Amino acid sequence: MIDITGVYDKAIQLTSPFFNERPESVQVSLLVVHCISLPEGVYGGKQIEQLFTGCLDCNQHPSFSDLEGLEVSAHCVIRRDGRVEQYVPFDKRAWHAGVSSFDGVEACNDYSIGIELEGTDKSAYTRAQYKALSELTVELLNHYPLLTKQRIIGHSGIAPGRKSDPGYLFDWGYYFSLLPQDNTIGLG
Repeated sequence: MIDITGVYDKAIQLTSPFFNERPESVQVSLLVVHCISLPEGVYGGKQIEQLFTGCLDCNQHPSFSDLEGLEVSAHCVIRRDGRVEQYVPFDKRAWHAGVSSFDGVEACNDYSIGIELEGTDKSAYTRAQYKALSELTVELLNHYPLLTKQRIIGHSGIAPGRKSDPGYLFDWGYYFSLLPQDNTIGLG
């Protein structure tokens, strides 16, 4: 269940400082699926949490040098075992999309929810992640009336040429098969 403040009751609550208010009169109408691992392909560590909470020591790994001073967040991260961590309430604007556009409307952070799957854009995701993502998606579809299955997309679909996640191994067909089949689906 998602409460009135945009908190998902099945998620572990962590607090990111990297969010702000959505523009006045803008409603949630897009779900963006991302992927992340730090370092790339390494799972289960604290580095994602540290990045999203502003505590990542960028000297821990050579690949972190590009992350120095980066202020980024997602609403939720779904770990390989299906555990959901929430960093930003859904009613707030997380900083996940960057330069982006959907259906001719720019600044996707203003009206979207960003969900990160622990993984890479070149690796398959776990059944536990699909299950957790589909359960969360159902709650979001029920909570936000402008959010529909046709308005679920990968990061690559709102930032083509700049982003490739969740990657070619993300199984959109399987994911959508786990959602209620009451209307047609749009792939991202």
